[in-house]
Amino acid sequence: MPLFALVCHDKPGALQTRLGARDAHLAYVRERLDVVKLAGPMLDEAGDMAGSLFILDLPDLAAAEAFNADDPYTQAGLWARVDLKPFKATIGQLGA
Repeated sequence: MPLFALVCHDKPGALQTRLGARDAHLAYVRERLDVVKLAGPMLDEAGDMAGSLFILDLPDLAAAEAFNADDPYTQAGLWARVDLKPFKATIGQLGA
C-alpha cells in the first residue's frame, strides 16, 4: 500500500482542546497501528505540542482522508491546517 504524510497544525491557543481530546486520540491511533507507521506531536520553539505528524500506510488518498476525519483531534476542531500528501520512504526503517 502507498504511504501518506499527514501533517496537522494546531490552531493557536488550542492546547486545552488538544489535552481534552488526547486520551481519545491516543486510543484511536493505538487501534490503527496496522496503518500508522510513525506518529507523534510536532513541537514549537518552546517545546510545546503544536501539531501532529503521521506516516500512514493506506490503500489510497480517500482512506487517508477518512483516517484524519475519524481522529478525535479532528473532530474536536484542533487543526488550523492539514496537509496530506503521498510519501515515498527512501531512507530509514520504512525505506528500501
